[in-house]
Amino acid sequence: MKRKWLTILLTLLAGFALVLSGCARTEQKNSWPRIKQDQKVVVGLDDSFVPMGFRQKNGTVAGYDIDLARALFKLYGVKVSFQTIDWSMKETELRNQTIDLIWNGYTVTPERQKQVAFSTEYLKNHQVLVTKRADNINSFADMKGKVVGAQSESSGASDIDAQPKKLKDIIKNREPVLYDTFDNAFLDLNAGRIQGIVIDQVYANYYIAHQKDPGAYKVIQGTYPAEDFAVGMRKSDNELRDQINTGLKTLKANGTLKKLNEKWFGVASVD
Repeated sequence: MKRKWLTILLTLLAGFALVLSGCARTEQKNSWPRIKQDQKVVVGLDDSFVPMGFRQKNGTVAGYDIDLARALFKLYGVKVSFQTIDWSMKETELRNQTIDLIWNGYTVTPERQKQVAFSTEYLKNHQVLVTKRADNINSFADMKGKVVGAQSESSGASDIDAQPKKLKDIIKNREPVLYDTFDNAFLDLNAGRIQGIVIDQVYANYYIAHQKDPGAYKVIQGTYPAEDFAVGMRKSDNELRDQINTGLKTLKANGTLKKLNEKWFGVASVD
C-alpha cells in the first residue's frame, strides 16, 4: 500500500514539474538573453513571398528580408534560423514561442499592433491589382462582376474588407477568393479562373519581371494606403526590439540597406 501511494505521489510531482516548466516557458518575458547565449534566433516566414523571403530551387531560402535579418544579427554574433510557417497562424506561432520573430514583409496594422510589438519600419510597400493585359482591365472599377484573389490573412485581403467600396462591393459574390500563397493565386490568374489579384507591389514587380512574358500582365495602382514593413515580436520582448532597432539604424548608416535595395529592387530606396 505504501509503495502504491509513493508511486502516485511521484507521478503527481512529475506532472507538477512539467506544468511549472511549461509555465516558465510561456511566461518568459525577455528572449534576448537566451538568444544571445544560444547565438541563435528563429524567424518565421512564408517561404513563397518573393522577393522578401522565398525558397529557391535548391531548397535554400533567399530574399531581401533573409539578407537583412542575417546582416542585422551578424552585428551581434547571432545566427538566424528560418522556419516556414502557415502565414495565417503567424501570431499564434509567435505567442507559442515556436518562433522568435515574424520577419517576412510583415505590414504594420492597428489590428496586428494589438497582438505583437513592432520594430521601427524599414521598407515602404503598396497594395496593387494585377491583371492579365488581355482582359482589358484598366482600373479597379473594371473588376465589376469579376473574380479577384488575395492571400489569406494578407494586407491586401484586409484592405479589401476595410474599404469595400473600392472592390468588395463590385466583385463577383462580394468576396475575394483566398489563397494560402500568392503562387497559387497566380496559377489561377494565368488559367483564367480569376481576373485579378490584390497583392504587395514588391511581390508583383518581382514575380512579373521573372516571367517569360512580363508584358502579359498589368499592374494597376489603387488608392489603398501605403504600408510599412517591420519586424514583429512578442510584446514582452522590449530588449530584443531595442537590439533590432539599433541594428536597423546601424545598417542604414553603413550603407547595407541601400545595397540591399539595389540588389533586390534595383533602386537605392523604396518609397
